Amino acid sequence: MTPDVELRQVVKEFSAAGKSKRAGYQVRAVDNVNLQIAQGEFFAMLGPSGCGKTTTLRMIAGFETPTSGEIYIRGKAVHDIPPFHRPVNTVFQDYALFPHMTVIQNVMFGLRMEGVPRQEAQRRAEEALDMVKLSHAAARRPNQLSGGQQQRVALARALVKRPSVLLLDEPLGALDLKLRKEMQAELKTMQQRVGITFIFVTHDQEEAMSMANRIAVMHEGHVLQVGTARDIYERPVNRFVADFIGETNFFVGNLVEKRDKVGVVKLADGATFEASLPLDASSVSEGKVTVALRPERIGIFPPGEEDDMPREVPLNVLEGVLYEMDYIGTDTRYTVEIAGTTLVVREQNVDYEDNYDFRLGQTVKIFFPAVSATILQE
Repeated sequence: MTPDVELRQVVKEFSAAGKSKRAGYQVRAVDNVNLQIAQGEFFAMLGPSGCGKTTTLRMIAGFETPTSGEIYIRGKAVHDIPPFHRPVNTVFQDYALFPHMTVIQNVMFGLRMEGVPRQEAQRRAEEALDMVKLSHAAARRPNQLSGGQQQRVALARALVKRPSVLLLDEPLGALDLKLRKEMQAELKTMQQRVGITFIFVTHDQEEAMSMANRIAVMHEGHVLQVGTARDIYERPVNRFVADFIGETNFFVGNLVEKRDKVGVVKLADGATFEASLPLDASSVSEGKVTVALRPERIGIFPPGEEDDMPREVPLNVLEGVLYEMDYIGTDTRYTVEIAGTTLVVREQNVDYEDNYDFRLGQTVKIFFPAVSATILQE
């Protein structure tokens, strides 16, 4: 099936302005990006400020022109098509509603500019407002609405034109935490209901992971990894992705052996453990490697309590020293030093009274299966 949106080797460079020594210097904001976004997909572009995600979105919208590369929407090249003729619409962070117009006038505005008869434009605007559950506010002005309601008006104004693709540039950034979480659920439900392809730009990993079918993690103009939230969390391809998505421990050791889907890693104190190789096992060679291990995937117990370990799968067991312990409600956070590496262990407080009675400074053992540790492609 033809992707709704496809980027082929897209590059965007900007010239540094001003009178400094760097004036005229080409800054590469987007570097050889290749993406395919399926019809009806909720796709997120995730990364820190300056990673190139908004520039990529603006090129799809037509507000920026690629320096090189090709962009296709539903199989049609759009390089020479201006923004107002592309089958896309954009929702910005600041909403950009007209303060002197009512809600329904704001929603109708784009249709009226296209010459749609008033009666037809009003009918479609009413449908769009009903879609975002704001029919009751049609006669109000933007300053009479909450931030979340204004955001929904901006969505209705974009959806009323029935675009093939809806582009959302950090549309929840101006909302408070509680309202942002409510709107995350509403956006996901709305996208499923209307079936339009959503491309959502955000720096918030929770937003991306809770809403998107797939995520592209970007850094310094590059797409580092594309996959589902589970793929990216469980099998990050490199240290940046592992560190950016959730809390992660990193081991540095030597890969001394490769066996099928796992590798044997040796630490500075001579201890060894098994970890999952990347999907492309040839991308890592024996020698120094970094291993990612999520805190919640590690168990901890005092020496002498080995009988309490789960036995469902083979486990790695390593010994270290406990030097910090914090009760934080849902779980207890332990900090353990192993072979010069500091690891965080998080155990859920299912029944806190049954937790071990640890003491700071004591020797402890941690355990984890090989599948929970990932050798990174670095």
